[in-house]
Amino acid sequence: MIPFKPLFAALAATLFLAGAARAEPLVLATKSFTEQHILSAMTTQYLQKKGFQVTPQTNIATVISRNAMVNKQVDMTWEYTGTSLIIFNHINKRMTPQESYDTVKKLDAKLGIVWLKPADMNNTYAFAMQRKRAEAENINTMSELVAKIEHIRQTDPDNNWMLGLDLEFSGRSDGMKPLQQAYRMPLDRPQIRQMDPGLVYNAVRDGFVDAGLIYTTDGRVKGFDLKVLQDDKGFFPSYAVTPVVRKETLAANPGLEEALNTLSGLLNNDVISTLNAKVDIDHETPQQVAREFLQQKGLL
Repeated sequence: MIPFKPLFAALAATLFLAGAARAEPLVLATKSFTEQHILSAMTTQYLQKKGFQVTPQTNIATVISRNAMVNKQVDMTWEYTGTSLIIFNHINKRMTPQESYDTVKKLDAKLGIVWLKPADMNNTYAFAMQRKRAEAENINTMSELVAKIEHIRQTDPDNNWMLGLDLEFSGRSDGMKPLQQAYRMPLDRPQIRQMDPGLVYNAVRDGFVDAGLIYTTDGRVKGFDLKVLQDDKGFFPSYAVTPVVRKETLAANPGLEEALNTLSGLLNNDVISTLNAKVDIDHETPQQVAREFLQQKGLL
């Protein structure tokens, strides 16, 4: 006769292993740009190391990913506070980064969606210049850029400063027009050069435009040695990337919250822009970049 305690322990272990074998992989949805590809690879590799099964779904459009999360077809994603605030909840009120996070966390809790620890990074819009030029002309903020543009308009009208903008921002209701109002920035039409977002970085680097609208964590900011100008009037909303998970998924997967918070705690603008540059400029794969980073942090 087998003693009760060993028999119970063996049965419990069998049931645990059977349950683990039947457990469906966690579905991770990420978007279609470099930063999200790196986050996907990083999350997949680390969670697998921690014993979770993960199925990454990449290049998923923002709204599709959101609907899939709400409809329980996706378990987790890396989302941005500004995207949730403006695109999902249609809130255009200016808020501090903490207010933005608190607002989207509270709203999504009603849907059974949990916002975990936000990373200390902000992938928002900003204007950038060639670093050498910005430092030579002592331009560090948007207000100083506007003052420079206005000084040129008044003293040398034939020398128009040109700004590089993507087509979407130029025409958006929350784009260029309200930005001009916030900073009292009069511009003549010849001063605006509209182009594909990816070309703005090259245009600034090569001097085709004097300043351009960029994303603050793009790898080309560091790779092209651009200086990001401070948004001193707080016009642009905060876009802190955050692991977002369905409440049911967290309850069914002990340790998942801690693991994802560990990853978000490693990220800031300098870290992610360096990783982005390795993909966009050095042509490493997101999987390779993620693996090297996790190994450096002692997580693989």
